[in-house]
Amino acid sequence: MAATTRGEDFLQKPDPPVVGKVSHQSIELYWDINSTLQRKGSTHDWLKFSIEEEDAKTHVYGTIYSGHSKQHVVEGLEPSAPYRFRLKVTGRNGEYEYSPVVSVSTTREPMSGEGLHRAVSMNDEARVIDILQKGHVKVDIPDELGFTPLMIAAQGGYLRLVVLLTDHGADVNQVNGSGKNSFMLTCFAGHLDIVQYLRKQGASWECRDKGGCTAMHWAVDGGHLKVIQWLIDDGCKIDIKDTCLAWTPLMRVSAITGNTNVALCLIEAGADVNTKDADGKTPLMVATLNNHESLVRLLIEKGANCDIKTEYGITIPDMAKAFNRQNVLLIFEEMKRESL
Repeated sequence: MAATTRGEDFLQKPDPPVVGKVSHQSIELYWDINSTLQRKGSTHDWLKFSIEEEDAKTHVYGTIYSGHSKQHVVEGLEPSAPYRFRLKVTGRNGEYEYSPVVSVSTTREPMSGEGLHRAVSMNDEARVIDILQKGHVKVDIPDELGFTPLMIAAQGGYLRLVVLLTDHGADVNQVNGSGKNSFMLTCFAGHLDIVQYLRKQGASWECRDKGGCTAMHWAVDGGHLKVIQWLIDDGCKIDIKDTCLAWTPLMRVSAITGNTNVALCLIEAGADVNTKDADGKTPLMVATLNNHESLVRLLIEKGANCDIKTEYGITIPDMAKAFNRQNVLLIFEEMKRESL
């Protein structure tokens, strides 16, 4: 139905709606109609505006907004998709006019780190390359725990991805929420090839996490002899202490894993078997308290002082008795007899 002329009620063909802010899922449209009918009398007499959207398949227009406002935001759209809209202006007597059609496309969906993290976790090299080449995601974007894609790849043992990410500028020394970097994580996981590669890229075994632990501490916790030996050969300090408990790597073995192979590796590299932590405890004391029988025997064989006392005058056998470490007590007695 075409517009008719009824004095001042005459409607002119409106301009197409103006495109405002556009995102990957919304388009802002606004219009400015100069007419004495726009705000004349009661709201019943005001001009009525409708935004109609074309169906891409049927090419039929449907109303998505109707009212007296001079703007409308179309939401829930698909990213990178074309859309066509037109404005319909209706006067108080029912006459109406359509504007020319305006065409606009939504933007591409902003790439979040989730997609990159997922691709790295799945060791999907092609997908990682695709994401990085598009350039919409920072290579060091962290997840909710502060892990970067490089950390995930290093921990997972994905050398090709580690190389790919560093080639795209990934920071080998960036840390997560607990202060650990990719080098520490791969040392703990035992991926020697990545350990060696990250060192070449500038990773330092002197970096510390929030507990003051170094890559050597984490390699020892992981129990990976090849990594530990390589770090030793690379010049990593053997008796470096954390800043929380003043534990050396040997002390951590005594407290956590009791791994005699790791302890022997450290001792043969020069680790002090009689070092003391912040509370004055030695590795032998800590191994006794944690009931690591084989490690207790090894430490004694390698020169650990069995007669040392705490600042309160407590001996190691006293500790073993207090914590009911009967097997450890037997070891002390056996080795004492052997030394006679």
